[in-house]
Amino acid sequence: MYAPGRDQDLRWTQRAIDLAALCPPAVGAYSVGAVIVGKDGTELATGYSRATGPHEHAEEVALAQLSDQDPRLAKATIYSTLEPCSQRRSLRTPCAQRILSAGIPRVVIAWREPSLFVDDCVGFEQLVEAGVVVVELPELAGAARAVNSHLGRLA
Repeated sequence: MYAPGRDQDLRWTQRAIDLAALCPPAVGAYSVGAVIVGKDGTELATGYSRATGPHEHAEEVALAQLSDQDPRLAKATIYSTLEPCSQRRSLRTPCAQRILSAGIPRVVIAWREPSLFVDDCVGFEQLVEAGVVVVELPELAGAARAVNSHLGRLA
């Protein structure tokens, strides 16, 4: 598993924040960026919300760039600016479940999802309960929130 030091986690999460800034703003959705990094520290895939369509989430876009059977996922880390969703308004698979299905053992986030669209996002808890290592970088939460200024004031 790719388990770098805090400096590398901060760098990759900042890369995800930069990707989130590319999101077309949407009134009913967060702008999120995601980066999948292999065990050797190389970038495997990236994504941002609505990159390929109006309902795609960042993690979904990044994971779609790799085969479900890609052996590198078993030792990868996914960096996301926002806690992976545990439920969706659409019928699409939630991102926490996609990460579990992909077998990614480590997730790094900047910000826990506030109760703006979902009353109680439990993506963080679902991942931890399944044995995934989840790291939160609260010092980057403000930057992740700032990319979502189109949504008004966020906690």
